Amino acid sequence: MDDLARFLDGWAPAPLVTTARIDPWPGAAFAAVLDQPPPGDELPPMWHGFHLLDHPAQAELGDDGHPAHGRFLPPLPDRRRMFAGGRLEVRTPLRVGDLVTRRSTLVSAVPKSGRSGAMVLVTQRHEFTVDGALVQVEEQDFAYRSQPAGTARALAPAAAGEPPAGPWRLDLTPDAPLLFRFSALTHNTHRIHYDHPYVTGVEGYPGLVVHGPLLALLLLELPRRFAPDRRVTAFSYRLRQPVFAGAAVVASGAPEELGAGEAGRSPAVTGAVTLTDAGARPPVVRRASPGTMDG
Repeated sequence: MDDLARFLDGWAPAPLVTTARIDPWPGAAFAAVLDQPPPGDELPPMWHGFHLLDHPAQAELGDDGHPAHGRFLPPLPDRRRMFAGGRLEVRTPLRVGDLVTRRSTLVSAVPKSGRSGAMVLVTQRHEFTVDGALVQVEEQDFAYRSQPAGTARALAPAAAGEPPAGPWRLDLTPDAPLLFRFSALTHNTHRIHYDHPYVTGVEGYPGLVVHGPLLALLLLELPRRFAPDRRVTAFSYRLRQPVFAGAAVVASGAPEELGAGEAGRSPAVTGAVTLTDAGARPPVVRRASPGTMDG
């Protein structure tokens, strides 16, 4: 960990402000990926991830498909990134037509040790405002490793288990075309999601990796589909292990315990939501502490 900590000395990125208008096409396009009808004027929680997107020049991309340099990318050698989890507070839903301003800041960059070795856990905070009013707050955790090309990942085998018990359940098989469509919708050029020779030969995974945000969105599909008269005011989730393309994924549970992963294995992502009546004023939710990912 000390070896990684020295690369963080003096790293203090400035806040980044982005503004965009919510238009209906990205939401309708993602709904089609899930074989669902368009969501309407109110944007479901975390669907803002299809808006306010970065669009670096092709020449700015590194070997892994990510930008070689970025405001919140830690200056580690042979940097490899994995999404680790996050938290979302929804005071007011975003709507089609809203002009949204997002202010992004670095919360922390902490060296840690997990099953796969030393890493740096970076937490970013995003504050979303509409007409000057704070409407949503999101924190995202990313795990970064320094891993030379071609090094096999130390992946622990998934433990046997079952998805959480509860009244909600849905199934999804994220194959390569689905991952490609999700990458396109999020402008995500990370090669672990679409380049099989790269992900196996360079990053050391056994196959294409399912996007962490896609797994988190799958958890949010449970209250969206099975409790349509309720509104999500808070969501927290943690990515515990990767899922690979072609695996049949089961998402299930109840508001206080959600999980998704391969059938017969422990969940790859776990989470919980706070719900209120759709017409009620959402409660103010205290900021949650950052999670961690061991792996």
